[in-house]
Amino acid sequence: MASKILFAPMAYTRYEANQTLPAKFERMLRQSGLAEKVDGKSIAIKMHVGDGITYSTIHPVFVRTLVDFLKAHGGEPFITDHYVYSRHPERRGYTENNLGCPVLDDCGHLGKYFYPKEVDYRSLRHVDVAGLIHDADMMIDFSHIKGHGSCGFGGACKNIAMGCVTDRTRHEIHSLEGGLVWDEARCVHCGKCIPACNHHANSFSEPHNKGSYQVNYHHCTMCQHCLKVCPAHAITLDSHDYADFQMGMAVCTKAVLDTFAPGNVYYISILTQITALCDCWGMTTPSLVPDIGIMAGEDIVAIERACIDAIKMENLIPEGIPQGMELSGEGHLFQQLHGKNPFVQLECLEKVGLGTQDYELVTVK
Repeated sequence: MASKILFAPMAYTRYEANQTLPAKFERMLRQSGLAEKVDGKSIAIKMHVGDGITYSTIHPVFVRTLVDFLKAHGGEPFITDHYVYSRHPERRGYTENNLGCPVLDDCGHLGKYFYPKEVDYRSLRHVDVAGLIHDADMMIDFSHIKGHGSCGFGGACKNIAMGCVTDRTRHEIHSLEGGLVWDEARCVHCGKCIPACNHHANSFSEPHNKGSYQVNYHHCTMCQHCLKVCPAHAITLDSHDYADFQMGMAVCTKAVLDTFAPGNVYYISILTQITALCDCWGMTTPSLVPDIGIMAGEDIVAIERACIDAIKMENLIPEGIPQGMELSGEGHLFQQLHGKNPFVQLECLEKVGLGTQDYELVTVK
């Protein structure tokens, strides 16, 4: 059965405040059913607080609207993310005074407050659930939708799998990335592979093309340019690819969500300033497509699918991609940008039993 996804569109018909997105967001919250669920509960609002000179994270107007709504119905919300204080969220307006609730590190100020859960998926063995996430009665996944170098798409799943856990878990998930194998015995250190990469994803551990060959799979699109230009055939493909990373994120997401009682997780995704890169880069590039609106629902797979479907190649704003970059012409816009099919992430979420890709959009008037 299709999952219901609320949709507040950017489109408007009149120059009136109630036609704008913040007003529609208020109406969306009233239709969400959250008012009946939050009374007396501590509520972790998990969102990305950005970094550096990022300005594309969720606008404080929307955060304050959500906080005020939850408090008005008896909830006790707090904003949380990992590395909160070192990211200086106050520079993007994320302060207790502005938002009306605390802004806290989910693993504690020292990053050592967590609950370990054992899993068994390749190199992913530990899902260390952030202490404040684990202890909350309820969680609202408040995601800013954008592209992502490692998984093609950053939404609700990425917000949980990379933001509700410790460094150890993030490292184990990233260790699932791969696809390129370097043969040190074959390598002649000619250095031709380095400029062949259009995404600055490879390097040698020592200058002047010495040392070991390294690949940053966050940047890598698996274009195989480095492999193709290597005269010694020192770079080859192995049997695994970014799908392992996607499944690792799904396994991690399930472990985090399993700490909550049924019905105590809700998803809200903001589709404004949709950029090519994750907010953790500490910078904001131009939007890829025009602002779309806000989606909300109880099914993580359905809302992810609805968000991806709403981002269409035909709406591409050319300034959103680097000058001179040529898209592959194959697959979703995010796949053309990063070489990773975002729908694989949804298939992984379905496989671990977190929902369905079938959805019904209900437009908020």
